[in-house]
Amino acid sequence: MSESPIGVVTISDRASAGLYEDKGGPGIEAALAAIVATRWRPVRRLVPDEREAIEAALCELADVERCALILTTGGTGPSPRDVTPEATEAVCDRIMPGFGELMRTRSLMEVPTAILSRQIAGLRGRSLIVNLPGKPSAIRTCLDAVFPAVPYCLDLIGGYRLDTNPSVCVAFRPKG
Repeated sequence: MSESPIGVVTISDRASAGLYEDKGGPGIEAALAAIVATRWRPVRRLVPDEREAIEAALCELADVERCALILTTGGTGPSPRDVTPEATEAVCDRIMPGFGELMRTRSLMEVPTAILSRQIAGLRGRSLIVNLPGKPSAIRTCLDAVFPAVPYCLDLIGGYRLDTNPSVCVAFRPKG
C-alpha cells in the first residue's frame, strides 16, 4: 500500500531564513501522526511571508505533488506580513468557510485573541487546503475541531481515501 502525500507548509520569514526553529510544521506532523490511520508522508515546504511564494508552494503541492490535503501554518494574523489567507484564496476554486468558522469558535474557548485569526480553507481541484495557526497547541486544537469532516470532504472532491484513528478522531462518513 502506498503512502498518501499530505502537504505541510510553514509560512514564516524567520524560519525560512534560518533564524527561528520551525515549530508549526512539526506540530502539524505530530497531530497527523496521532489522528491519521492511513499510511501517509509529509511533503514539506518552508516559505517566507510572501504571497507569491505561498501561492507557488500551494499550487505545486496540489498540482504537481498531488496532495489531496494541504495544511499551512502561520501567516493568518492581522499583521501586514500575514498574507496566507489571501494567497490561499487566490489559488482556490472555492472557499470552504465552515472550516475557519469552526476553528475560530473552538480556539475562542481557549484564548480570547483567537478572534484575530483569519485562517480559511478552500478547494483547488482535488485538494483541500486548510490554514492553521502557527502555535503547535493551537494547531492541534484546530485540527481536532475540523478533522472529523476532512476525510469525507476528500471523498467528495475525488481525493484519496484518508482514514482516522477512531480512538483519537472519529471521521464522519454517511452510511451507505
